[in-house]
Amino acid sequence: MSPRTAHDGSDSQDSRLRRLRPTIDDVTPNSPVSPRYAPPTDLSRYAWLSIAVALLTIVLKTGAAWITGSVGLLSDAAESLVNLVAAIIALITLKIAVRPPDDGHPFGHSKAEYFSAAVEGVMIFVAAALIIATAVERIITPAMPRQLGIGLAISVVAAVVNGAAGFVILRAGRTHGSATLVADGRHLLTDVITSGAVLLGVALVAVTRLPILDPIVALLAGINILWTGFGLVKGSVDGLMDVALPSEIFEALDAELDRTRVAGQIEFHAIRTRQAGNHQFMDLHVLVPGDWSVRKGHDFTEDLIDRLVEIAPDLRIGAHLEPIEDPRSYEDAHDF
Repeated sequence: MSPRTAHDGSDSQDSRLRRLRPTIDDVTPNSPVSPRYAPPTDLSRYAWLSIAVALLTIVLKTGAAWITGSVGLLSDAAESLVNLVAAIIALITLKIAVRPPDDGHPFGHSKAEYFSAAVEGVMIFVAAALIIATAVERIITPAMPRQLGIGLAISVVAAVVNGAAGFVILRAGRTHGSATLVADGRHLLTDVITSGAVLLGVALVAVTRLPILDPIVALLAGINILWTGFGLVKGSVDGLMDVALPSEIFEALDAELDRTRVAGQIEFHAIRTRQAGNHQFMDLHVLVPGDWSVRKGHDFTEDLIDRLVEIAPDLRIGAHLEPIEDPRSYEDAHDF
C-alpha cells in the first residue's frame, strides 16, 4: 500500500489539486481571454520635454539676468533651475509608476507619482524662499537694472516656450490621470505667470526709473510661487491618503449600480473607491439570491464589472459575492 493511501485511505488536498491542475491548465490556454485592463501608459516623453524646456529657459533667463542685473529676472531664472530638478525627478518617477505589479507591490507602483508631486512642491518652496530673500536684499539696497530692452525680449521668448510646454504637459496629465504631469504642467504655467509679473515689474522700472519696483515685483512673485507649492503638496498628500474618485466618475458608476439593482434580489454595499496615480480602484460587495449557482453569480458579477470598466477604463474592481438572505452578509456593510 502506498504511503498516500496508507495514511487515511483518501487523497491529501495537495495531491487532489495536483491531479486537477493539468485539467485547468489544458483549458485556460484555449480560452479566448483578453486582458480587461490596459497596461499603464509610459508618459516619460513628457518629462523629457520638461527637461529640455527647463534647460533652454535656464540659459535664456540667466542670460537676461546677467545682461540686465535685474533681481526680478534672476528670481525667474532660479525658478527654471528648480523646474529642471523637478523634471528629472518626474522622469524617474514616471518610469517607476509604469512598472507592473510584483510580489512586493501587488497593486502596482502608480503611487510613486505622488512622491514626485510632493518633491516638486517642496522644490517650489525652495525657489520661492530664494526669490524672496534676494528681493528683500535688493529692497534694502536698490540698484537700477541696465539694458532692459534686451533682457525683456529674451525673457518673453523664455515665457512663451514655458507656456507652450506647460499647456501640453498639463493636458497630458489630466488626460492620463498623472499626478506627476499635472504637477509639472502647473509648475511651468506658474512659471509663466511669475515671468509675466517680473516682466511687468522690469518694464515699470524702465518707464518710471524707480529701481525699487524690481525687487517688489520679485517679492510678490515669490509669494505667488509659495501658494502654488502649497497646492501641489496638498494634492500629493491627498493621493497618498487614498482619496476617493472624482465625484463625476463615482456618480456615473453609482448610476450603473442603481440600474442593476433589483429589490430583494440584487443589492450592493461596502462600496469604496480610491485614486492611486493613474490607477483607479473600486471595491464592492455584490448580494444575489443564495440559490444561484456559482457560475451564475460569477457571470453576473463579471458582466457588471465589464459595464463599470466601460464607464471608467482605468478602474480596477474587486467584487465580493454574498447571498442576499444571509444576515452575515450585512455585518460589514457599514464598516468602510
